[in-house]
Amino acid sequence: MKCCVMLAVLLFGLMLNLSISGPSIVEAKLEEKFHWKQLVFDWPSNEAEQEAIKTGRYVPENNLPLGLERWNNKMFVTVPRWKAGVAASLNYIDLNSSEKSPKLRPYPSWQANTLPIEMQPSEHKTSGGRLDAEKPTEADIGLKDNATIISTFRIQVDACDRLWVLDTGLADILGDAKQITPNSIVIFDLKQDKLIRRFAIPKDQTKEDTFFANIIVDSERAECNNAYAYVPDLGAYGVIVYSFRDNRSYRVKHNFFHFDPLNGDFNVGGVNFQWTDGVFGMAVGPMNPDHTKDIYFHALASTKEFKVSNRVLQNESHVTSPDAYYDFKYVGDRGMNGQSTAEIYDKETGVIFYTQVNKDAIACWNVKRPYNSETQGLIDSDSHTLVFPNDLKVDTEGIVWVLSDKMPTYLYKELDPAAVNYRILMGKNRDLIKGTPCEM
Repeated sequence: MKCCVMLAVLLFGLMLNLSISGPSIVEAKLEEKFHWKQLVFDWPSNEAEQEAIKTGRYVPENNLPLGLERWNNKMFVTVPRWKAGVAASLNYIDLNSSEKSPKLRPYPSWQANTLPIEMQPSEHKTSGGRLDAEKPTEADIGLKDNATIISTFRIQVDACDRLWVLDTGLADILGDAKQITPNSIVIFDLKQDKLIRRFAIPKDQTKEDTFFANIIVDSERAECNNAYAYVPDLGAYGVIVYSFRDNRSYRVKHNFFHFDPLNGDFNVGGVNFQWTDGVFGMAVGPMNPDHTKDIYFHALASTKEFKVSNRVLQNESHVTSPDAYYDFKYVGDRGMNGQSTAEIYDKETGVIFYTQVNKDAIACWNVKRPYNSETQGLIDSDSHTLVFPNDLKVDTEGIVWVLSDKMPTYLYKELDPAAVNYRILMGKNRDLIKGTPCEM
């Protein structure tokens, strides 16, 4: 009996030691910085807000945040025009604000985020009843202000203090959908808050099911004019490559851009749904000795990760030929329920941080290690604060920012206006990976 008691004590001590020092333990969790029950905006006046509500130009419950990015004291937040009544699609929060639910300020201005009255969406459906985006007319393309943002999902600040915005040009996506302007890359000088360029993606580079919802920038401060942007097409399974220097783009296709039919089932926040979203998450990896970078990517409806050299993507004649097929490489698998909306490479730690939407979680992987379920580190998982982590970024100070927004509930059910629905969380990169397989 005494022997059994001693054995039990030893086993308990071993289990206690493992629970304290094991790599699976999360030693630091993300902290909530901001939250909202419904988004609030910094209107020019109370009268302007009330008039917008009265006319239907502002319907509070229809405004859902999706993307984020930090630059200096600005935290940019995007609000796609999923439904009618979105106040402004491109906004920012003053990070010096002490408010827990601060008002969003349209960027670069209210005017640039206001739909012209003559461009309000009109209904257009196919014979099957499916909403279909109307093609823009030449009159639609002629915006009074090229800085106008119709609807954006994801944005990115580059090494040269420029904000790159992918404007889908599509308003009231789930309702009376209308393609007001072509899909466009819009670039702002953040130091002067001025438009640098608006580039419309050519029509022959889009497909019937095209849906652009992300933009990734590949740039170096010493070569600002040689920047490239990669725009994944999650609906038609391709990637648009844009050269800032040449001010032109081309389309790349590959089998790895498609979704995985075995991983299109999602369960998030009590909502079950099926998606066929292809390539979506992308990240620019570290500089290699030969001055190339690997571009990591994955489909949303998939658990697999791939990569391709930026030298391949930036060589139009090669990447658009059959010869380029084997230049795209399989990296590994995140494992069951490892679907991810976004990923970002952190130069300081050599880690790629990414979302795990089916797990209400944020995870990580060190690019120097093999890519499998054992080398993936779980940073934080919370069925309350991380329901559908939609976007994440790492800023120049090493702070990881995460936006969660309960989007499946917004799309397929109804959000509770009395509950906190949207959150922005933060954590220090090195603290978050401590004790995980990502720490080396």
